[in-house]
Amino acid sequence: MRLKKVMRVLLTLTMVLSIAGCQNSSSKKTTIEIISYKQEAATYFDKVAKEFNATHTDIKLKISSPNDAVTVMKTRFIREDYPDIIGIGGDATFSEFVDAGILADISDFGDIKLIKKAYIDMLDQLEYVPTKGIYGLPYVANASGILYNKDIFEEHGYKVPDTWNELMALCEQMKNDGLLPFYFGYKDTWTTMAPWNSLAVSLAPANTTQNVNAGKTTFTKEYDETAQKIKTLLKYGEKEVAAYGYNDACTAFAKGQSAMYTIGSYAIPQILSSNPKMHIGSFVMPANNDKNKNYLNSGIDLMFGVTKACKNKKAAYTVLEYLLEKKNLQKYINAQMSLPCRTGDFNLPKQFDDMRPWIESGKMIDYQDHHYPSTMGCDAIVQSYLLKGDKKAFLAKWDKDWKRYNRDIIRKVQEYNKTHQS
Repeated sequence: MRLKKVMRVLLTLTMVLSIAGCQNSSSKKTTIEIISYKQEAATYFDKVAKEFNATHTDIKLKISSPNDAVTVMKTRFIREDYPDIIGIGGDATFSEFVDAGILADISDFGDIKLIKKAYIDMLDQLEYVPTKGIYGLPYVANASGILYNKDIFEEHGYKVPDTWNELMALCEQMKNDGLLPFYFGYKDTWTTMAPWNSLAVSLAPANTTQNVNAGKTTFTKEYDETAQKIKTLLKYGEKEVAAYGYNDACTAFAKGQSAMYTIGSYAIPQILSSNPKMHIGSFVMPANNDKNKNYLNSGIDLMFGVTKACKNKKAAYTVLEYLLEKKNLQKYINAQMSLPCRTGDFNLPKQFDDMRPWIESGKMIDYQDHHYPSTMGCDAIVQSYLLKGDKKAFLAKWDKDWKRYNRDIIRKVQEYNKTHQS
């Protein structure tokens, strides 16, 4: 009887020590938290976190993709409750965070050398003033131009246009054949930015906003041709262009109600959800009559930044290395119809075939609206111009509103230039 009691005591003691050992082992793990703005990729990231945690005993990875993620990030920054890594787009949000000193320089991250130069350059151009270092890891990009129905093109013998005149001739031919060339879906103001960006990358300098901030030029000068050509496209789209939104346009294009759609690659999954068997192609917006001057509109759709507050940069780098592994990046490409920002051989979605020469040569320029402040409502300004405005008044308003909404940035840029004149 006494022996049984002793055995029970020893067994209980063993269990307590075992539990304590497990707790101590768990407490030694470094937790790395990522907040990502890509809610549509939440399922992918959930799987990545599980796979990472199953293969790494010293780091626990937590990834969340909340609604209105950027607001969540800013709220936590105010409270000084920083995640270790943030996943954001290569746009004005990145510019704000670099300017606020929230992000760490990751120049010492070994795999940064794998990123295509075009995308590193895009990050540099997003900075309000030149800032020494690299503050983001470009992960995937998207591309915007013109989506087209391959079956319609094949049936009618249409060829992908290389120049603006060829595009106009194609639209006229489609009208003569009883087809609607484009669907736009401008009821949702943000959709106006798709053709605006894909025209502007070839018709205006890539550093237009920087030059305006420096007082070297105006939007009236740089956006004149872009404004003219985006309005020219209107006569080849649906009659009530503001009566239909993005979802309507995706569905209409999926049903073959237009031959082309001026939107980015990000729309392809939604279009295919309406018509999984649709054969979609995409080509670069032929904004110029010299095809060699036409650039692919491609921007960073998702990049990762390590916050300065991250307590274990080495562990954060281990996570980034894992995300950059080819097998993991390929899974993201497959799920989100994206382009990789890193070098290497990847199986790109077939919808990008017509854009491959630009992708492989790096002949790409970032979206102009990645430099626009959200508070200015540039998409609404473009929509208003397309519906009822005249070009001169539209461009004058753009210049006026830019000074109003970018007053602090303009002052910062001009002060920097004064103190850094050679």
